[in-house]
Amino acid sequence: MDKKPATEQLDWIARWQRVARRIRVPLGFCVAGLYVFDLWREAPRPSAVAWSLALVLPGLWLRGYASGYVKKNRELTMTGPYAHTRNPLYLGSTLIAAGFALALLSWPVALVLAVGFTAIYVPVIASEERFLREAFAGFDEYCRRVPRLIPRLTAARPAAARGLPLAVEGVAGAGAGRFSLKLYLHHREYNAAIGAALLYLSLVFLRPAMEAILHGAR
Repeated sequence: MDKKPATEQLDWIARWQRVARRIRVPLGFCVAGLYVFDLWREAPRPSAVAWSLALVLPGLWLRGYASGYVKKNRELTMTGPYAHTRNPLYLGSTLIAAGFALALLSWPVALVLAVGFTAIYVPVIASEERFLREAFAGFDEYCRRVPRLIPRLTAARPAAARGLPLAVEGVAGAGAGRFSLKLYLHHREYNAAIGAALLYLSLVFLRPAMEAILHGAR
């Protein structure tokens, strides 16, 4: 009887993950279609594109900064951006997506992105938290001090020095976490910057290209 709630929670996470995997590709095509349609319907406003950088650039920086700290499945990272939020990578992705929705000034794109991010990231975060809770003894304490997504202003101090054997528990101790360019390159986080650059290029050149193709076909 005691195991029923935990089993039901696991089933809920597993079911939602299956749904998220199924809708991820169709949702991507939907966003791409809306993106092209909005570009064709109306040219992006330069001011909106400029303002979008206020979200996209911090998002790229946060993802790059976080990727230089995280050691997936090997260590409970609690330093760097992980001392402010437990999911800096997903927060960075959210900022980037919001920035491009702002660049288009498109409520449909913003709505589809919001629904998609919720449907995909909620089960992913739940699954990752379940794994971390089982793998690392200090995870619950970390959760009490650091919020899931919205960052705290001041960095939380690592709790690794509270008698936890680091080699066994895999908890990064105070001073153990420093940005690693090697980790950044290993995670290939530069692909996010390349993708963002290509999207900005499309904001500038895709509509004129489509117009030239259509006019040339007449």
